[in-house]
Amino acid sequence: MDAAALKTRRKRRELILQTLLVVAVALIVWAAISTAQTKLDELNMTSGFGFLERATGWAYSFSLIDRSIDDSYSRTLLIGFMNTLFLGLICIVLSTILGFAIGTARDARQLGLNAVATVYIQLFRNLPLILQLVFWYAVLIHMPGPRQAYSLGDALFLSNRGMMLPALNVSPLVVLGIFACLVLLGFVIFRIKSLQFLHKLGLWLVASIGLTLTLASMFAPAESSMFSLPVQKGLRFQGVTVSIELVAMILAITLYGSAYIAEVVRGGLHEVPSGLTEAGKALGLSSRSIWFHIKIPMALRTIMPPLGNQWIFIMKATTLGVAIGFSDLFYIVSTSITQSGQTLELMGLLMLSFLLINYSLAQIVNFINARLALKGH
Repeated sequence: MDAAALKTRRKRRELILQTLLVVAVALIVWAAISTAQTKLDELNMTSGFGFLERATGWAYSFSLIDRSIDDSYSRTLLIGFMNTLFLGLICIVLSTILGFAIGTARDARQLGLNAVATVYIQLFRNLPLILQLVFWYAVLIHMPGPRQAYSLGDALFLSNRGMMLPALNVSPLVVLGIFACLVLLGFVIFRIKSLQFLHKLGLWLVASIGLTLTLASMFAPAESSMFSLPVQKGLRFQGVTVSIELVAMILAITLYGSAYIAEVVRGGLHEVPSGLTEAGKALGLSSRSIWFHIKIPMALRTIMPPLGNQWIFIMKATTLGVAIGFSDLFYIVSTSITQSGQTLELMGLLMLSFLLINYSLAQIVNFINARLALKGH
């Protein structure tokens, strides 16, 4: 029998095995659904997604949009999804920035800087995240009240009611438009092939700040300033208030995640061949130029895959908000299960939501890896 016939026979056999595998999985899924439906009927429990239109009748601590106890389950779940995505993205950005700074200090030759970075990594990486979260939450709820709130330039206040921040004095629709413009701007800048990745990132950050300030000044009310500062009224502040639960989540996840990212960065910098840095010194480049133009561009190719894993972990870590009552998606789903009894449907929605988020993150990491890959390799 010739090679072509053997190859055809092998492909036919693989196709048969794949078909049998698909049929087996389909039968298992069908059996599981049938068994679940039978058990639900025996317990007189209804199934389906009709409950999503019913009102929840309960409140929660944080939301990016208007909320009330009369909201339907579908709107409440959407709010939980938005809260999880919002918290995860903030923690990813802050953890990455802080992790790069600590990882660079860990790779530094200065003994004092290296020691501080090492202590930071060993401290926050080896303590359980849930323990750190409860600790920071306990610290924050014992802060002074609004009248004795800690102030930073009369623009930022921190008390046991939360963190009060200045905000752009524009409508939510304008904020959404600014965000869309920043995404479009990033897409255009990162399509420029003549610039390196770090240059593109820096250009996008600077352009984003300028574009945000320009659009905010254009759409701000004529009789008021572009920013609105928090103002104390009695026992509370008027303005943008970040809840204590959100502050504790951001603080705990950022410190914990940045310790792991710092080790990823240190490992990536360590993998850069010493001959390249020596060549940079021989050419008369400064330490800063060597770091920006040699070490970081080369290290990013090693850093990105494990960094993407840390981003996904940080997003999944938002589920710990249930421990302190932060209204992330997991908290909303848990409460909805208790109230409605629709366990299978809600758990399915929870898994699909995290699958969508983490799969999107993985695709972003793959895109960055492809852009960083050396041509011809």
